[in-house]
Amino acid sequence: MGGAEWLAAHFSLAGRTALVTGGGSGVGYAMAEALGRAGAQVMLAGRSEEKLAVATGRLAECGIRVECVAADLTQAAGIAYCVSAAERAVERIDILVNAAGFNLRVPFSEVDAATWEQHIAIHLSAPFFLTQRLAPAMRTRGWGRIINVASLQSSRAFPNGAPYGAAKGGVVQLTRAIAEEWSPHGITCNAIAPGFFPSALTAPVLDDPGQAALQASKTMIGRNGEAGDLHGATVFFASDASAYITGQLLYVDGGYSAK
Repeated sequence: MGGAEWLAAHFSLAGRTALVTGGGSGVGYAMAEALGRAGAQVMLAGRSEEKLAVATGRLAECGIRVECVAADLTQAAGIAYCVSAAERAVERIDILVNAAGFNLRVPFSEVDAATWEQHIAIHLSAPFFLTQRLAPAMRTRGWGRIINVASLQSSRAFPNGAPYGAAKGGVVQLTRAIAEEWSPHGITCNAIAPGFFPSALTAPVLDDPGQAALQASKTMIGRNGEAGDLHGATVFFASDASAYITGQLLYVDGGYSAK
């Protein structure tokens, strides 16, 4: 088997389909682009029809087969609608990427029940119930990939981020729980923890030149993340190359977590 054939056998996603939540922008969009460029058909899910339309157009211009569905994944009805719409549009889901999220930065003493519940709903409940609905069909086919998006805050604290950090810490354990339940059936589940990448979540930090430089200085590489930095890890976890890896957390952060 030649080099190109070997690479395709391990990393190609041709013939696969992927549902990417939060795919309209930021980290989710970067991951969706990586999957599409590797050959997968992509279904984007998010709340904003406008963002989804823009993202869908950009991916289509790259030659990626792409559909989208607008749904509120903090609600059970939104999750059900997302799954049914995705299955109608692309027939099946082989790869689930749980990238939807937000960070409502609030001082600890000012966090109310609604803020707390929103973070738990989008970062923990949505990945759990999407997996619950999609994994049985993956099991029937004997193949599936679930990629969760964790965070630097999965293992460390940042100011004004208690609900977000608690939820992202839970993502790591949820990843292990999904892996334990479904990996005997050919379904792996792993998590990627990005460092500081351009997104709506990090805009309050990266839009401030001083703060952006400070965060870059905390990495070993000396810069903040760029969208393309997520591509390799995403394709790896979604492909046959990672068939014997499950329940794991990979930091894609320029060494921030190790410094």
